[in-house]
Amino acid sequence: MPYSKMLSLPHISFQPESIAQALAEVGACLIKDFPPPVLTTQLHAELRQLAEESLLKPAAIGRAGNHQERRDLRGDSTLWLDDPRCGQAAETYLGQLAVLRQSLNQLLFLGLKEAEAHYALYPPGARYTRHRDRFRDSDARVVTVVSYLNPEWSADDGGQLRLYLSQQHTDILPHAATTLCFLSELEHEVLPARRERLSIAAWLRR
Repeated sequence: MPYSKMLSLPHISFQPESIAQALAEVGACLIKDFPPPVLTTQLHAELRQLAEESLLKPAAIGRAGNHQERRDLRGDSTLWLDDPRCGQAAETYLGQLAVLRQSLNQLLFLGLKEAEAHYALYPPGARYTRHRDRFRDSDARVVTVVSYLNPEWSADDGGQLRLYLSQQHTDILPHAATTLCFLSELEHEVLPARRERLSIAAWLRR
């Protein structure tokens, strides 16, 4: 059966109880005001500065022995937020992510031990083909969190994240003040954008 665009995600505040309920019942949700607007602006500026200093590196797919760069499949460049070259904004975001991890662990008993996150910059035309964040040989990644840092983004700019759930899908515009949270086993893809696309991709891990 072909996928139809019928899926509507819960759009909720940054309250762990509501996020946990959405993950348990739907598998995904949109989180309002996370990160807060001031921090979003700081993260955007930090990522732009890192890019200007050529500190981002082309992302790869797979892991361990299968780790390889495939720009036709994945076109973003990244830098982990715990890299010492990142600044206070990245540290603050990681602290808030830790609070979410601890809360979801208590509410859903997921066995989450750590969080990891990286900045991601997609140049115009770049994409990330359909995939799962959970690797075939590892179930460490349990929850995915994607925060968008792009001000004044419109549908004409493209760059949506397309999330597949059951026989439905939904497209999420990557504009600032939008964070998507979903189970890492769900398939998704990043569609090409007409302008530079900035975000943070994070995973809560066992």
